[in-house]
Amino acid sequence: MGEFLTHPFGPLCGPESKVLILGSFPSVKSREIQFFYGHPQNRFWKVVAALLQKPVPVSVDEKRSLIIDGKLALWDTIGSCEIIGSSDSSIRNVTPNDLSVILDSCDIRKIFCNGKTSYSLYGKYIEPVTGIRAECLPSTSPANAAWSLQALIEEWKKILQFTE
Repeated sequence: MGEFLTHPFGPLCGPESKVLILGSFPSVKSREIQFFYGHPQNRFWKVVAALLQKPVPVSVDEKRSLIIDGKLALWDTIGSCEIIGSSDSSIRNVTPNDLSVILDSCDIRKIFCNGKTSYSLYGKYIEPVTGIRAECLPSTSPANAAWSLQALIEEWKKILQFTE
């Protein structure tokens, strides 16, 4: 049986954000540091830095700047759930996040989900409310070993057309 948790931090967006990237729920490491993609093996920051042609950020401030300067926004589909550790497959009893806090304040042109769990939960809980269809990108998680860093970067390039 998992632990019932509430998302421990809010969304990251700026006035120029055009693309919203949604994960599923923060990993144990992300919950510890209170910020997105905190596990050192997660390739998210390497992928986004490569897309934006910037150095890979190290500090939370550098990561925050990379997202805001890149006209991106980050959050997760899940506001609270039962979860065992960081395992997406263990997620139960989901309450989705209310995306209106981002959608009402930013000119979001496209929503992408980082992985199948986020995409599936978005389709089940959030798309019926927003009426906005999301697109699924391959997960940057280290558990998604079938995708190399270079293949992820190539597939994720499609987000750039919406940040112009």
